[in-house]
Amino acid sequence: MLRLTDLKLPLDHSEAALTAAILKRLDIEAAALTSYTVAKRSHDARKRGAIALIYALDIETTQEAELLRRHADDQHVQPTPDTDYHFVARAPIQLEHQPLVIGFGPCGLFAGLILAQMGFRPIILDRGKEVRERTKDTWDLWRKRNLHPESNVQFGEGGAGTFSDGKLYSQIRDPLHHGRKVLTEFVKAGAPEEILYVSKPHIGTFRLVTMVENMRATIESLGGEIRFSQRVDDLLIEPGADGQQQIRGVTLASGEQIRTDHVVLAVGHSARDTFEMLHARGVYLEAKPFSIGFRIEHPQSVIDSARFGPQAGHPILGAADYKLVHHCKGSHEGNGRSVYSFCMCPGGTVVAAASEPGRVVTNGMSQYSRNERNANAAVVVGIEPSDFAPFDSSGSPLAGIALQRALESHAYTLGGENYSAPGQLVGDFLAGRASHDFGDVQPSYKPGVTLGDLASALPAYAIAAIREALPAFERQIRGYAMHDAILTGVETRTSSPVRIKRDDSLQSLNTRGLYPAGEGAGYAGGILSAAVDGIKIAEAVALSITGISKP
Repeated sequence: MLRLTDLKLPLDHSEAALTAAILKRLDIEAAALTSYTVAKRSHDARKRGAIALIYALDIETTQEAELLRRHADDQHVQPTPDTDYHFVARAPIQLEHQPLVIGFGPCGLFAGLILAQMGFRPIILDRGKEVRERTKDTWDLWRKRNLHPESNVQFGEGGAGTFSDGKLYSQIRDPLHHGRKVLTEFVKAGAPEEILYVSKPHIGTFRLVTMVENMRATIESLGGEIRFSQRVDDLLIEPGADGQQQIRGVTLASGEQIRTDHVVLAVGHSARDTFEMLHARGVYLEAKPFSIGFRIEHPQSVIDSARFGPQAGHPILGAADYKLVHHCKGSHEGNGRSVYSFCMCPGGTVVAAASEPGRVVTNGMSQYSRNERNANAAVVVGIEPSDFAPFDSSGSPLAGIALQRALESHAYTLGGENYSAPGQLVGDFLAGRASHDFGDVQPSYKPGVTLGDLASALPAYAIAAIREALPAFERQIRGYAMHDAILTGVETRTSSPVRIKRDDSLQSLNTRGLYPAGEGAGYAGGILSAAVDGIKIAEAVALSITGISKP
């Protein structure tokens, strides 16, 4: 098959027009075209009045060899790549200890799935509950202000990605097409087939719930064991040679011990007590940069109009998204920092994402339809470990957690100490005055938003940077700095505040048998990249157990 890329057609083209464009581009007769399938479809909205669709197509033709020769210098006509997944090993008949996976978010889910498909019968532990019980507990916070510390947006089956937009795209390098394996497994579990070819696929929370359940059933059918409400409180470690340690198992909160020589650590970015335990156990950690800020909400119609112009509302385009970056000047407290939009949720809602009592955290979520009234995104400022000192001057790798906790606790106070979040109208935020009444934009955050002044919700440099960035974003999206748009605080869980460093074998730098993985270890950001990292980790574990050299 041939892969034909960068084929552009008008938004409202017919199927016949697509066929004609293929024939023209390859300079072949209709009889030579056997069939074609869409490998990817995206859109170019730089000219709002003439939005174009861009295709990558896999084409079967009777003239494949001739066409490859004729287009040898054309990067847009190439052989179709092999995107099938190939297992690196198979489990031995006798397995002394089953590998252990801690965490059942996207990373742990795919680590467990791949290990199960290779016959290793993994044991998967999650501190939270199965996804439907977890959903009830999450709604208990949103509706009744009751936080469940072990079952919430952060903890439980499916991980934090379950209560998000279900975005399935990433900018990671993926030469082995592991991302394709992720999407294929999602389709098998119930995702719409369009995620295999649209440029920015998403699923939405309601569909994710059923998909996660189906994938759990697949793992169990292959001999894997999944245990919920099983928090790991300690590691069983033996001293080794050359300053190395060796994993021998884990201890659960119940006191039960599970013996194993291979532990996948896929705990997510909010398992703060686990990070503290790892640090106490001498596992190598280091503080890493992350970002802090607010959620911003606009009417989705404002974003649609700004991005798509007269073609806003077209069914192929759907609800518009955006990605914005501003590099601040170095002449004020913003001090040259970058401000950017993060986790943009078209037609979605801002959600309470706290996992510790007495703290407020925001996140974004939307359903597959993306048909809620507001668009929301995080507007965040990049911070470095050097910024953590005012919150923890010890130089500990956990200092970023201290910063997060301080900001989240203060947000809880500003919101009224009942899990309401503090908020402010954008116009008032830019003018430096408190807000008292909502305008045309009604906040979607539940349990509720308490209006006031967000100036103390973040460090002064972050406030200054966001105040500089919002008018700059207005120049890119008309209406972005509208007076009635709502800022809701605080966004602190953009990524893990620590990195659990690993070597070329994907094991901890100083603890053999421990495989730090996904977002919590600082090696992923989002559902797709976390899932891909889970696949890589599963392969590393399989190669270690079987003694096969890395291919």
